[in-house]
Amino acid sequence: MSKLFKSFKNISRKPYRREAQPPDQKQDKDFILVTNNLEQNRLALKSFLGDSPDIIFRDVRIGKSGLQALVVYINGLADTDSIADNVLKSLISEARNIDPVDLKQSTIDTIKEHVLTISEVRETESFQKLLNYLLSGDTVIFIQGLEAAITVSARSGSVHRNVSEPVTEAVIRGPREGFIENLRLNNALLRQRIKSPKLRFEELTIGSITQTEVCIAYLDGLADKKLIGEVKERLARIKIDGILESGYLEEFIQDAPFSPFPTIQTTERPDVVAAALLEGRVVVLTDGTPMALIVPATFVQFLQSAEDYYQTFIFASFIRMLRFISFFIALFMPSLYIAVTTYHQEMLPSALALSFAAARQGIPFPAFVEALIMEVAFEILREAGLRLPRPVGQAVSIVGALVIGEAAVRANIVSPAMVIIVSATAIASFTIPGFVFGLSVRLLRFPIMALSASLGFFGLMMGGFILFVHMASLRSFGVPYLASIAPANWPGQKDIFIRAPWWTMIRRPLDTGHQDPVRAGKGQKPENPQNKSGR
Repeated sequence: MSKLFKSFKNISRKPYRREAQPPDQKQDKDFILVTNNLEQNRLALKSFLGDSPDIIFRDVRIGKSGLQALVVYINGLADTDSIADNVLKSLISEARNIDPVDLKQSTIDTIKEHVLTISEVRETESFQKLLNYLLSGDTVIFIQGLEAAITVSARSGSVHRNVSEPVTEAVIRGPREGFIENLRLNNALLRQRIKSPKLRFEELTIGSITQTEVCIAYLDGLADKKLIGEVKERLARIKIDGILESGYLEEFIQDAPFSPFPTIQTTERPDVVAAALLEGRVVVLTDGTPMALIVPATFVQFLQSAEDYYQTFIFASFIRMLRFISFFIALFMPSLYIAVTTYHQEMLPSALALSFAAARQGIPFPAFVEALIMEVAFEILREAGLRLPRPVGQAVSIVGALVIGEAAVRANIVSPAMVIIVSATAIASFTIPGFVFGLSVRLLRFPIMALSASLGFFGLMMGGFILFVHMASLRSFGVPYLASIAPANWPGQKDIFIRAPWWTMIRRPLDTGHQDPVRAGKGQKPENPQNKSGR
């Protein structure tokens, strides 16, 4: 068999009479072409794919001509019912006069146009493309005497889960649909929301072994062409054997890989992706994961929720301001408590200072160690709650926090005030919509606590100043991370700390929507009918 494989190197390139042998395993399949012999093609496929039981080889004869054909598909990826009805049945019952001796290109055209009753049919001569189609769930048809294969799209639709509500981005008012692990259905979910011919999808394959399909989505005429080109260039530079989730791509294409702040927004909500596309952003979808990547991403995006745009602007603005306040509480509250109780007791009212002093009576640790113990314990409980089954995980997180907090206070390891501070900090961190951004806040809390324990208020202010300067220096695909805040612009302020009414947000964000800046007409403010009628 090995000698037979090695002889495949001497491939004849004569038209329609290509003599070849099954390929050597070491030979690159990019240069191997389909031969005119069914057995050689069968051996070539088995040399690449092995004798796996899920790879089905079905020999058939085409209609009255008796022409031999070989149908190959992967059981589980291909739809067997569709293959039986639209491929095998059509080939076997073919009654057209196909001459099995005089075979030519018109034979393939006849089979494609008059025999197969399936929508998507391709013709290929390369084993590289053929294997990509086959491993994606398509069906391959070899015909004796023809040096080309026919691939038909008969992929199974039962290998993915149903569309359901995203768990990590739940809303009270808004759509309940979320992306799934099937790229084609994810594209369809976007098509349902944006019924515009300007919506573009461009696909590429990344991963030399996994051959993962990656799709770039944007609106033609809205997204900046330089931004689209930059996204394509960064994705094209990725050389890796496998892509199993969009997080692989995120690490390769992000601007600041060592920054604790994410520069790419992730979401599994189609409505969030559609809103980003309407602002002129670019979205990267990956087959096999429900998480989409949105670029460019700015600081304020991670503190905005999809629900902000579905409620009235008064309630949305109030909730958004609460969210910004919670961000500062989650980041600085433990550090503030450490700085005040350690260095600046004179800043507290006398009654509050005496209360803190009495609560810390008998505590053997300084405030920093006390906060560190409680914060680490809460982080461990939170991580354990995520990894356990959901009903058990929630109970463990709640009961564990209560038991550990109460036991630590009774044992005089931590003070009751510290339990209150850490609990308020944890609750505030839950209000941050972006999970990845929330992780950044939880991580940065510890170095700021250390600065406050060392230098007091000066360390707290220095830590905040360093973070602000760092965020101001970040870029996400050329867009400042603090866009509309620094550098400041008035139109952008309508959708940062508050959410202005829709009739006032006439223009798109300046950082991404400059290709077509106007998104709404003027003079659409609702009027009171009584004022209009003069009564």
